[in-house]
Amino acid sequence: MNSPNAATLLFVYGTLKHGCSNHAQLAGAEFVGPARTPPGFRLHDLGGFPGLAPHADDRDGVVGEVWRVDGAGLARLDRFEGVAEGLYARRPIALLPPFAGEKIAAYLPVAPPVGRRDLGAEWVE
Repeated sequence: MNSPNAATLLFVYGTLKHGCSNHAQLAGAEFVGPARTPPGFRLHDLGGFPGLAPHADDRDGVVGEVWRVDGAGLARLDRFEGVAEGLYARRPIALLPPFAGEKIAAYLPVAPPVGRRDLGAEWVE
């Protein structure tokens, strides 16, 4: 587990983004900038919120934001995202420049979104 002072770069792509319903969960985090995954990812409807998953036919990638989150904030987000319950897992993800090659984390659904509606490249509330 991260110490309270350790910072993690986190890619958010859904309800945690600026202007979205759960953005307050990022209180105390620092906005780093807009970001996009490389092609090969899509968003899927998981019931009022999105899940990011690999998608072989995608040519656009997924639009999101990168935030710098301290250890306490990351622990709070892990609880919010249901990591202990097995809903989401925090995993490394590749992003396009200017974040290419950096260690970036994202919350990815544990269960594949089979049969879930494809939402495309960007979550909009």
